[in-house]
Amino acid sequence: MTNTQQDQARWVKSTYSSDGGECVELDMAHYGLVRDSKDPHGPRLHFTPEALTAFLTATANGAFGRI
Repeated sequence: MTNTQQDQARWVKSTYSSDGGECVELDMAHYGLVRDSKDPHGPRLHFTPEALTAFLTATANGAFGRI
């Protein structure tokens, strides 16, 4: 992913998020880009669509306990 693509990101935070600061945001313009909502200019993780889908599905199914 190029810096230009990352600059055009459209970040979305979960509606389940509270002000507790334990949140990640997903880039809906370039599926697979994830960042820490507390550090918007910090590092970003880039997942393949398949890897991110698998992670989100596992999370929704309780694979990682209560988050």
